Amino acid sequence: MEFEEKKKRMINGLKGQGISKKVLDAITKVDRHRFVPEQLEGDAYYDTPLPIGYNQTISAPHMVAMMCDMLDLEEGHRVLEIGAGSGYNAAVMAELIGENGHIYTIERIKPLVDFAKNNLEKAGYSNVTVVHGDGSEGYPSAAPYDRITVTSAAPEIPEIFLEQLKPEGILLIPVGIPYQELYLVRKDLDGNIHKEPKGGVMFVPLVGKYGFRKDDGY
Repeated sequence: MEFEEKKKRMINGLKGQGISKKVLDAITKVDRHRFVPEQLEGDAYYDTPLPIGYNQTISAPHMVAMMCDMLDLEEGHRVLEIGAGSGYNAAVMAELIGENGHIYTIERIKPLVDFAKNNLEKAGYSNVTVVHGDGSEGYPSAAPYDRITVTSAAPEIPEIFLEQLKPEGILLIPVGIPYQELYLVRKDLDGNIHKEPKGGVMFVPLVGKYGFRKDDGY
């Protein structure tokens, strides 16, 4: 009951931020306290990022909601997420794409791969696959994707993501360090790319072959 009351307050706060009803309904169905470290469960329904270890965070609920709205997720979509984290964002998206859709979420930090898998399995999501690997390379074996969402900041938009995106698909990615711009990128039927800046954000860096390098201090 304690968590339900906190969740209701969080949802009421999100209602004043222009979030669509379908995204609010999806967030309502996901218990955020099941996707944070046990010692932070009491803070799970504050609208703020929370640490999940290994210098990574679970995004603030308003950011998850805004990005889901921008992605315009629909039933049956195939989605690639770069940065599984704790699995929370994937869980919300899983509610939006339904049982006929599927999410592939890539995480480079093995303990977080295990954390996300465990959280998603306990929550009953069978339409999410958590993969251990370099997210900056995407996941070509399940491409192409209707949507690609990146929850870490890249130095530029990796061409490999655009190659794995379907025509009429959407890529959402933060670009830059330390100051970042969130870009909504569309691929039209002819393969042309259209980029739209959506505002300043703050994410951890995307580390990997097509992101920032570990020897750069990340």
